[in-house]
Amino acid sequence: MEMRVLGRTGMHVSKFCFGAGMFGYFGNSDQAECSRMVDRALDAGINYFDTSDVYSHGESETILGKALGKKRDDVVLATKFSLPMGGANPNMKGNSRRWIIKAAEDSLRRLGTDYIDLYQVHRPDSATDIDETLGALSDLIRQGKVRYIGSSTFPAEQIVESHWVSENRGRERFRTEQPPYSIFARRIEADVLPTVQRYGMSAIVWSPLSQGWLTGKWRRGATPNDTQRQNLQPHLYDMNRADNQRKLDLIEKLAVVAGDAGMSLMHMALAFTTAHPAVTSAIIGPRTFDQLEGLLAGADVILSEETLDAIDAIVPPGSNISHDDDGYVAPEITDKSLRRRPRKEQAHDNFRETISNIEKYKAAQQQKS
Repeated sequence: MEMRVLGRTGMHVSKFCFGAGMFGYFGNSDQAECSRMVDRALDAGINYFDTSDVYSHGESETILGKALGKKRDDVVLATKFSLPMGGANPNMKGNSRRWIIKAAEDSLRRLGTDYIDLYQVHRPDSATDIDETLGALSDLIRQGKVRYIGSSTFPAEQIVESHWVSENRGRERFRTEQPPYSIFARRIEADVLPTVQRYGMSAIVWSPLSQGWLTGKWRRGATPNDTQRQNLQPHLYDMNRADNQRKLDLIEKLAVVAGDAGMSLMHMALAFTTAHPAVTSAIIGPRTFDQLEGLLAGADVILSEETLDAIDAIVPPGSNISHDDDGYVAPEITDKSLRRRPRKEQAHDNFRETISNIEKYKAAQQQKS
């Protein structure tokens, strides 16, 4: 397994990162099988493991911590915070100091460790000043509970803002960004990945197989039924959607390219993501031992220039096939109140208009008299 340096930290991580997102009720709650997968990943040379508190609401961290056991110091262990962990409780989510400190302590307990190698902000939080977030994370580093910090699915402009705050307010800075990236999700090539390179960060990409679309199982006339992902996120595989029909068409073309290169579509898709110079590691997230074996078989695949050019001709650089692959949508897009002038302001305008009309009416009356 190839090792790469994580940003400018001097810490080496494997080209494939074992993602434990499927550990727990979301995918696989069998501790024995999950431990077997972790051992197999270690044997294959993977030293980088990633999870999040929100994956199966903490169960993923617990299972991964038990699976690593005494091997914990041999690996780079990453987890994340930010997404809701307390149902309707508004203070058990987000990027506030109050939540970060509690979330970190909870993750340390579930993982069975006294430090986290890489602690990542799972998503931006428009309600929290980035200085508040970086201040709390910096304190965790100084306390020895966290070694490095990173962001996940941040737009390029927010990555830039975080570095400005770090430099000008004496905060620790993000060393990594974890964005969605695949042949079907290339938008970040235009902004996020160049920004990551500019600031000496590493990109640790998630969903390199585009939610399973690029595994080779999805083909026109032979799409799977009743898969784990279909049951949990059925909207991603609705065949009545035009973007999903387009994916099926593109898969047929990509399968030809993979065949000409002498490899499977899945291995070509994985190798595509790790070929980008900004990408340090691609997260693989197996649910079963057999899935892990299939993913590991592609660890040494390297794509030729001809194959990469052929992929570019099918899916243009910098483009996403579906909004499902965006990962993060700014609240300014989803919350219409952020695209409207406040009612108070509108009422003020209405008041001004009324006064203006009264003045015009008075002037007209005076003119008549």
